[in-house]
Amino acid sequence: MHYPVGVRSLAMALPSIKRSNDYYREKYPELIAQSEQRSLARLFSVNNSTPNNEFDFKMLPYLQDPFRGTVNRWVLAPDESSLMLQERAARQALDAANLTFSEVDLMLVASIWPEHIGFGDAAFLSRQLNLQGAAWNIDAACGVTPVALQTACALVRSQEYRNVLVVISCSYSRFFAEDDTLSWFMSDGVGAFVVGSLAPNQGILGTKTIHTAALCDIFFAKLTEDEQGNPQVQMRMDKIANRAIRETAVDQLRTCCEGAVAAAGVILDQVDFFIFNTSTAWGAQFCAQVLGIDIERTINLYSHYANIGPVITVANLYYAAQLNKIHENDLVLIYGLGAAGVASASVMRWGDVALGTVPHLGELDSLLTSSSDQSFAVC
Repeated sequence: MHYPVGVRSLAMALPSIKRSNDYYREKYPELIAQSEQRSLARLFSVNNSTPNNEFDFKMLPYLQDPFRGTVNRWVLAPDESSLMLQERAARQALDAANLTFSEVDLMLVASIWPEHIGFGDAAFLSRQLNLQGAAWNIDAACGVTPVALQTACALVRSQEYRNVLVVISCSYSRFFAEDDTLSWFMSDGVGAFVVGSLAPNQGILGTKTIHTAALCDIFFAKLTEDEQGNPQVQMRMDKIANRAIRETAVDQLRTCCEGAVAAAGVILDQVDFFIFNTSTAWGAQFCAQVLGIDIERTINLYSHYANIGPVITVANLYYAAQLNKIHENDLVLIYGLGAAGVASASVMRWGDVALGTVPHLGELDSLLTSSSDQSFAVC
């Protein structure tokens, strides 16, 4: 029996600082000159080998760019925190759903990475929101968005909870040094959505989730100190990262997306729109090529937002709805992937989803309709 449970509202919050490539060209000219010997280029290259899969071929056009296709990214200001953005997005998601905090039975919080070393953000965010219901942290690395959705839907279907608020946060700028070129393709931001009962035949229809143990060692944390002597976590990249990502991306995508449509009892051709975690400039092109779908059936916000970890999946879904690329009762597939976490896809029949305040929609709409960069203006 199908229980119609899924997304009721969506919202986003972004930090105040927007950085273009000119910021890095002006501040780090020596790094630009040496960029091909630095971490971002080592992560995304073919290492003098012959390209042999869809990921490699879609990446090739970007290898002459020191930023690997990144144009803009959003960064927390010194007086901002990821918790501030989480609170803003959570309030907007509830306002859009016409719910009060007293009607939230459970809040799931996923943070890449938490504000406090050793503690997730759920309890801290609950305190800021004066939340009376349950709240806990959920972790599946950058693949957490579809997993959080799957978890929330299962809990609502079981009637343990009625309304579940999900908050997905990413604050890469706090964990990668600015002079590490890896930080040049990363952003900060928060997405939030409410999960609850929908109209008959709507909501999540099928999900396929796998672990990404093959990517366990590509990034690791190093404990350091900031200028004030406070403990600080900095992320580092292992030398195997390039090969591991290139060799696993195709199978992970196919396994999850084909498994999700099979679980939903449909085929890929019946899916109206696809939402991918476009963590690279070529991510949408790569996914469309692997799945054999028309590029116009997806959206790619990478040029505007860069890699916001798991939040980019929420951003793509949010703007697809805002720009009327998905409509009520459309079949929508979402896919997320995280190193040392999961790869996961879900197929849903889109409901009457309320949307929070639109951040930068006018600017984004102009870019989508006028950009000549086909990696971005694919929709």
